[in-house]
Amino acid sequence: MAATEAAGKLAYRIYRAVSYGAEAAVNLHLRWRRLRGREHSLRWTERLGLPSLSRPTGPLLWFHAVSLGEGMTAIPIIKECIKQRPDVNVLMTTTTVSAFEVISKRLPSGVIYQFAPLDTPSAVGAFLDYWKPNAIILIESELWPNLIMGASENGIVLALLNARMSSKSFKKFSGPVLLPLISLMLSKFSLIVPLSTMQAIHFQLLQASPYIIKFSGDLKYVVEEFDASEGELRSTQDLRLQLAHRQVWMASSIHRGEEEIMLGVHRVLMEMHPDIVTILVPRNPQHGLEIAQELQKAGQNVALRSRQENLKPGTNIYIVDTLVVRGKWRSQQWQVIDDGGRVVAAVVTAIEACIEVNNMILNLVSYEAPFRAYIKPCMGELRYLYRLTPIAVVGGSFFSDLSGHNIVEAAAAGCAVLTGRHVGHFSHMVLEMQRLNPLSVLQVSGKLELEKALKELFSDAKVLEARRMAAKQAFRALSTELQAWELKRHWIMKKSLMYRAWFSKRQSLLYFSFPDCCSCISSMLIFLQFLEEMV
Repeated sequence: MAATEAAGKLAYRIYRAVSYGAEAAVNLHLRWRRLRGREHSLRWTERLGLPSLSRPTGPLLWFHAVSLGEGMTAIPIIKECIKQRPDVNVLMTTTTVSAFEVISKRLPSGVIYQFAPLDTPSAVGAFLDYWKPNAIILIESELWPNLIMGASENGIVLALLNARMSSKSFKKFSGPVLLPLISLMLSKFSLIVPLSTMQAIHFQLLQASPYIIKFSGDLKYVVEEFDASEGELRSTQDLRLQLAHRQVWMASSIHRGEEEIMLGVHRVLMEMHPDIVTILVPRNPQHGLEIAQELQKAGQNVALRSRQENLKPGTNIYIVDTLVVRGKWRSQQWQVIDDGGRVVAAVVTAIEACIEVNNMILNLVSYEAPFRAYIKPCMGELRYLYRLTPIAVVGGSFFSDLSGHNIVEAAAAGCAVLTGRHVGHFSHMVLEMQRLNPLSVLQVSGKLELEKALKELFSDAKVLEARRMAAKQAFRALSTELQAWELKRHWIMKKSLMYRAWFSKRQSLLYFSFPDCCSCISSMLIFLQFLEEMV
């Protein structure tokens, strides 16, 4: 163990030296990204650790999520923290512009929003020195050496919620080169909440202490209702009226190549139901425009959501290629015209930040391929769309190089949920729902199985209703279970632990402890109880 710790410290010193030497190049690249519109034009200096807002007095909790999906997961926890401890200040950071556009409007009033600092010594140091957080709560898979080690050196409590890593990452982290550094970083955490048992095993095999690993369920089961704007409600209601008295199904989050499967099934279903409507929601909205153009060339009638086109009689395919925020059509706000005069969506988000340690230096600034359109439908918009259809096929799961997408919102909306076999780290979600009710999620291997399943659902109302009820009941059971997770005394701690936080600017000592817990409490309250004595 001592040898592993020594090797980890050596690996961190090397990483810190390399990242320090790369600061000038990274800063230049950040400025280039700003000029290209890939960083916020006014707030890009926040990535260098320079604040744009004043720090309020009193204790402060810092929540960090890399992008939109993880950030939305954090919002219910933040709201509960504020409810339980209104005296505590909350700082929220993300790295992508798309997350800023959505999350900054969803956060409770009083929450401070900033862009996260790059993982360079100067940026992290400036950020920690200014904000002086009492605790840092990272969401899902954010393992950055300078941030974690810098927080530890300043006595800042670290927690990792909904902790996960891909099988590929686990294999790399388990190797002799990376394991010492990963083990060193995980040793600095006071709480790790994995999203599944398998993820907990991964973290323990990477030498995370079993005493800090607590179970609360996948926080993605906390599906929160957000206030819809007048524009959102109007557009959804208009579509609902257009779909009245027509058979409808939706294929969401589909990737390139999967549209061929969905359109093939659509053609078969039209033989049974000539007036059927297939709603396609591509993961990449530019992909939606390409699908529409190909179908129109083939003489088919298609309605595009970005153009606010209505579903007229004879139109059987509706393509969702928009991001709606408070009733504004993002695809119209972010446009460029290429040489052919074709409107294409501009790049407004980054590829999810890579956390592979061996690639960290290259990814100090999140990379975006030039002119890649990556405007995902807003979670709220997709939620409203699920309510319009009795059947949802969740894509990103029909080819072996894909890894699935979140099925919770479809289940929460009461859809019959279908997905492919390749669901990656969402496999635990599928298995948990199937364990509660085998009818809750149906996995199919390809076009023929999907075609057979949809034929049955459209021809047998009882089977369809049974699957819809099963999905909703499984979701409710899991979301309830998430809020009432049993913890025994030894899962928290048998003895009170003391934490000491020292900040050179304050010249003061702060002592934290957390008590034993021996009753059934909600997962959020588990986390809040942990934080209660942190601040």
